[in-house]
Amino acid sequence: MLKGCQVFLAHVTTKEAEGKSENKRLENVPIVRDFPEVFLEDLSGLPPTRQVVFQIDLIPGAAPVARAPYRLAHPEMKEFSEQLKELSDKGFIRPSSSP
Repeated sequence: MLKGCQVFLAHVTTKEAEGKSENKRLENVPIVRDFPEVFLEDLSGLPPTRQVVFQIDLIPGAAPVARAPYRLAHPEMKEFSEQLKELSDKGFIRPSSSP
């Protein structure tokens, strides 16, 4: 390297897709390891009925806000779809009936 000359530094690594998904497992998150009683492996049922009834009153004739859906990477979309199917099969959620 000579004084006044340009120098470039590159850091090249290999892409490890398999190892990456292993690191993103729920068991590897420190907060989940510290408080396992909060993060259940399986949902036992719906929460108890509460006294507060909540509803959103819609304005007649108002159009919904036009917004593009949030994009997910393929592995995220796959996990999201699996979770939705599991929750739907258990009856915790149902398809929307809104117009």
